[in-house]
Amino acid sequence: MELSKNYQPEGVEDKWSKHWKSKRYFNSTPDERKPFTVVIPPPNVTGVLHMGHTLNETVQDILVRKARMSGFNACWVPGSDHASIATESKVVQMLEKEKGIKKSDLTREEFLKHAYEWKEKYGGIIYHQIEKLGCSVDWDRVSFTMDPDYYKAVIKIFIDLYNKKMIYRGARMINWDPAAKTALSDEEVEYKEIQGKLYYVKYAVAAADGQPTAEFVTIATQRPETIMGDSAVCVNPNDERFAHLKGKKVIVPLVNRAVPVIFDDYVDPAFGTGALKVTPAHDINDYNLGLKHNLPVIDTLNEDGTLNEAAEVFVGMDRFAARKKVVETLQEQGLLIKEEEYTTRIGLSQRSMAVVEPRISTQWFVTMRPLAEKALAAVTSGEVRIHPGDKFMATYKYWLENIKDWCISRQLWWGQRIPAWYDDKGNCYVAETEEEAVRQWSTNTNSINPPGKQDNPYVAHPLKQDDDVLDTWFSSWLWPIEVFKGVTHPGNPDINYYYPTSVLVTGQDIIFFWVARMIMAGMEYMEVKPFSDVYFTGMVRDKLGRKMSKQLGNSPDLLMLIDKFGADAVRFGIMISSPAGNDLLFDETSPEQGMKFNNKIWNALKLLQLFEAKIGETPSTGQTPFAITWFENKLQAAKAEIEQHYKDFKLSEGLKTIYSLIWDDFCAYYLEWIKPGMDQPMDKAVYEKTVSFFTELMQLLHPYMPFVTEEIYHLLAPRTEDLCVKQFTAPQAFDKIVLQEGQLLIDVITGLRDVRIKNEIKSKEPIKLHVQSENKELFKAIETILLKQVNIDQLTFVSEPVVQTITAVIGKDKFYIETERAVDTGTQKEELEKELERLKGFLESVNKKLSNERFVQSARPDVVQLEQKKKLDAEEKIKVLEDSLSNL
Repeated sequence: MELSKNYQPEGVEDKWSKHWKSKRYFNSTPDERKPFTVVIPPPNVTGVLHMGHTLNETVQDILVRKARMSGFNACWVPGSDHASIATESKVVQMLEKEKGIKKSDLTREEFLKHAYEWKEKYGGIIYHQIEKLGCSVDWDRVSFTMDPDYYKAVIKIFIDLYNKKMIYRGARMINWDPAAKTALSDEEVEYKEIQGKLYYVKYAVAAADGQPTAEFVTIATQRPETIMGDSAVCVNPNDERFAHLKGKKVIVPLVNRAVPVIFDDYVDPAFGTGALKVTPAHDINDYNLGLKHNLPVIDTLNEDGTLNEAAEVFVGMDRFAARKKVVETLQEQGLLIKEEEYTTRIGLSQRSMAVVEPRISTQWFVTMRPLAEKALAAVTSGEVRIHPGDKFMATYKYWLENIKDWCISRQLWWGQRIPAWYDDKGNCYVAETEEEAVRQWSTNTNSINPPGKQDNPYVAHPLKQDDDVLDTWFSSWLWPIEVFKGVTHPGNPDINYYYPTSVLVTGQDIIFFWVARMIMAGMEYMEVKPFSDVYFTGMVRDKLGRKMSKQLGNSPDLLMLIDKFGADAVRFGIMISSPAGNDLLFDETSPEQGMKFNNKIWNALKLLQLFEAKIGETPSTGQTPFAITWFENKLQAAKAEIEQHYKDFKLSEGLKTIYSLIWDDFCAYYLEWIKPGMDQPMDKAVYEKTVSFFTELMQLLHPYMPFVTEEIYHLLAPRTEDLCVKQFTAPQAFDKIVLQEGQLLIDVITGLRDVRIKNEIKSKEPIKLHVQSENKELFKAIETILLKQVNIDQLTFVSEPVVQTITAVIGKDKFYIETERAVDTGTQKEELEKELERLKGFLESVNKKLSNERFVQSARPDVVQLEQKKKLDAEEKIKVLEDSLSNL
């Protein structure tokens, strides 16, 4: 079969995707093998996958394919998340923009119909992207957080926690998103430092009759638009400046409301003016002061962030427009003393990026402390291992040790509706179904003989279900359990076999939102961890260092990248620059490198085709060529190294090892060393061994780049099985001496070719080589290849310098090259002095490091040992160079 000039991924990827699917290689059912279970972090059905998802899915596929090829029953569950806030916002925008329909014009049922249509459209796109990327998921197990069974599971957990008195309802100061018009948990607020302004405002002291006097108190505020909600002015009881105001009132500007001056240690006399405006409806600290001093709560904002009737002025105006108007009016009335630049922090909604408002609202909460204690113990005990632990363990512990109760109600329609019903007297009935709620109501002693109750209490009742839905994370924290129906069908064969799962791969930004909460749910409902390991990927950033996001529009289209470079190249590009837990910079040069790697492998296959055509009937010598011995040992050493990288979750380092093994060791060295001469035949045994090596290399690379490796595996030789299910063999022992011999050969070939170029000795011109070395035995093993690769017609070993030759120092050995042309000792001296200067600079830097006591004491022993070895090697090389220069 004649191969194309370069590797062409289009047809190859479609072919193998269909083949693997038809063979059902990725479908899993419980059997006698050990399971390796991964649940996909469900992407939101709000659009398409971005590069962060691409990294995440690629890492998972590498781990799953490796496990499948290592004898495990690998099960990778795909799925998606309904993402209540984000998806509802997208659907609302779509309806208004494309159909001219407002949410308020629709019933709840009508709106949900549109939301499900959106889910079908974008959920399908996401699954198509996952498949195009080569992800080996079990498509029979697709889950969605609003599937009927999943919905029931979420409600069951709510009821259970409510019955355990771990879910409660109450009025609290919460975070409010004015754009999405819903409550948020504390963890859904991102804080950003901005340059704001501090406004100094006069509050006139009131006379006994309530009229303003000439005296005033100065208040510094960042939020003048909330002045109309002030209930008091607070000062420190030990601040003598305000002692005379005890029992007095001040006049709130703009609304002329008389409010008391209260005294509390909470106020720092040294901060600002020493006096604080108290607005209980719009600040958590003010709210707590208000509770303590029994102050009225005046909420001046509507749910969309506009001013309401309670504000009295600028009603209907947006809060930030109102801020400008308030400042202008205060200035006009002579009440604004000054404005001052001020650095402050504002909270932004993670979903809508709107500035969050503190707001008093009746919401549903989960008591978190008992759940958090179990989740903290699971990680600190090592039952759940975090990778890289040194980077994320502290974050995890901080969150759980400082946990607050979780606000789980959202003022939306898209999501699991809170299973609570209210009667006309405000009594609440929490139940899995409306029918059960009616039963509770009918047995309530406060409900005496309502109409129709005795005959059929379900026919006529005053109950109305809570309009709110549950926080998305309240459904996704059950993901590793309910994808196997562990809540709705406890004890079924799947949950018993696949749970706990093996490893969770996710982004560091949801360590608390999702990871910690899944551990909580697992410990509470399964009494065991949900996974053994958590691997945190880094953040994918563009070449300017910005996080890739839909808002910035800096994330490339995944399908476009796959069309342009191929899935393998995209996977390579994102993994080669992705050290565990660290952010990575990604642009189109990354998959370009992957595409070049594909072509390198493809060209190696074409070279093997040429070798095959040259196979002759030459009798075997019975000796194994050094190239084969060396590469066999190199391969086993690399396999052991790669295996360790998998155990340490250092997948990027694993790929780098494979890349170097294929590109350098196999293609650049091994294939060159075994290449027959122009008119010479190819040894059949060498060819067959080479095919065997190439096969193993493709198997090692397969988890990272599945399509090209499967294609080449089948082109190398007739196969009865597919590479994606071919089982790995364990790394064998390797001979370090052989590896040293091979490295010496590489260094000497590279060094001597460099000398040829610098001295303008053509590669076709044969040379005589004299070697001065203490390791003659090493050279004997590599002599045949060395003669051929550097075009040496005579090689001898010497103990003294050879005059009238070109001198080269490679490692600790000296080489004297004899040619027919005159030797330019000046050029040689210049080169040797340059190398000597470089080595002396290197030695100085190593000595500096080793003389640093702090480094020697704090660094790992193996790191210090490596530096000491560098020092000894450099000193030996310097001595060799100085000897060579003295001989010149």
